[in-house]
Amino acid sequence: MFYYLNGELAVRDINYCVIDCGGVGYQLTISLITSESLASKMNQRVKLYTYLAVREDGVEMFGFGSNEERTAFNLLTSVSGVGPKAAMSILSIMTPERLSLAIINDEAKAIAKAQNIGAKTAARIILELKDKVAKDMIYSGGSSTLGDVASVAHTTVGGNLGEAAEALAALGYDRATVSTALKGIDSKLPSGEIIRLALKKLAR
Repeated sequence: MFYYLNGELAVRDINYCVIDCGGVGYQLTISLITSESLASKMNQRVKLYTYLAVREDGVEMFGFGSNEERTAFNLLTSVSGVGPKAAMSILSIMTPERLSLAIINDEAKAIAKAQNIGAKTAARIILELKDKVAKDMIYSGGSSTLGDVASVAHTTVGGNLGEAAEALAALGYDRATVSTALKGIDSKLPSGEIIRLALKKLAR
């Protein structure tokens, strides 16, 4: 129903904010990361992407500083046993990009650091999202550096390395970073393995 809200930031707290749109104040539940990004924008016009949760016990609107954060939220809540509050807890300690790396690299402990997220839930998130993250999250919102994909693939050795370069560029890494990450990796390896090794380098 609501795709985003664009209005004046009237109230900001740790886990919620209020946006004044034409004299109507909309309260949105937000992540700690989004809250921090709004710290210097009081009484200024801001734009937050939204998700409206309708339940038997009420209605709650969630706000996101970027479309990527909202996409990550939607992916997390698609996991069995992960509700909106749990998803926001995870997005309060890691950006969508960092979450992608944690999922791809099987970093359950990193995800489990979020409040009220146990080891079993973190492991389930990785299990259910690992195959989806490369297809859904990296292309969300159009802000990934997709313009670099063709040039990176063109200037990198073809085959599996080229495919890996495309995937890394789609994740948002610039051309120089991709080249550095792929350096020294055996081009005969499957593209999936090349991507995993490159992401491990980037996560250090």
